[in-house]
Amino acid sequence: MPVAINMRRQDRYETVLARFRSQMPEVNTELEFGSVFQLLVAVILSAQCTDKRVNQVTPELFRHYPDARSMAGAEPEDVLEYISSVSYPNAKAGHLIEMARMLMSDFNGEVPGDMDQLLRLPGVGRKTANVIQAVAFGQATMAVDTHVFRVSHRLGLVSKSDNTPLKVERQLMKHIPAEDIPRAHHWLLLHGRYVCTSRRPHCDKCPFDDVCPKQMEDSKLA
Repeated sequence: MPVAINMRRQDRYETVLARFRSQMPEVNTELEFGSVFQLLVAVILSAQCTDKRVNQVTPELFRHYPDARSMAGAEPEDVLEYISSVSYPNAKAGHLIEMARMLMSDFNGEVPGDMDQLLRLPGVGRKTANVIQAVAFGQATMAVDTHVFRVSHRLGLVSKSDNTPLKVERQLMKHIPAEDIPRAHHWLLLHGRYVCTSRRPHCDKCPFDDVCPKQMEDSKLA
């Protein structure tokens, strides 16, 4: 028997999370990297760009600049040569060089795990910092990108008044158990990337179709 769509929010969270746990018990970022520094570079490059595209450019980039020290010694035009096919390559090349140089000058070449310190780094916003904390350091942080924002609204996990990434982040953090939060980001992201897509969601393939209120309006970031 289909689960009633008109259900309490906490019941909705419990249902959605239980199905995610069952279907994707082990999940992680699709970005490819070999160190925390390389993860940070990949996440910066992934802003408004697909992970697939980022994974196409990072092998050669990391072959020449595998760590903060080597990248800090380069110039933006050197890095630009390898990342020209990603979105906003000029700005990102500049951010990567500045980020690497700050890591060397302020953090002995190591990526910090503290939110405030991460946010000091050029090119690093709250979403990127949350990804680093969750993926690299196993902390209970929730990065809200366009996919997480969209799915959270459409599944009724957040309300229409949660109309910014930070508001969505706070609601998800409030309702999702701490032990699930690092995986929950990837659950929601991958569901949005491959099933609950922006223009034409694949409701026929969705494991939540029986509980989904299909809150399509205002489910996308501007």
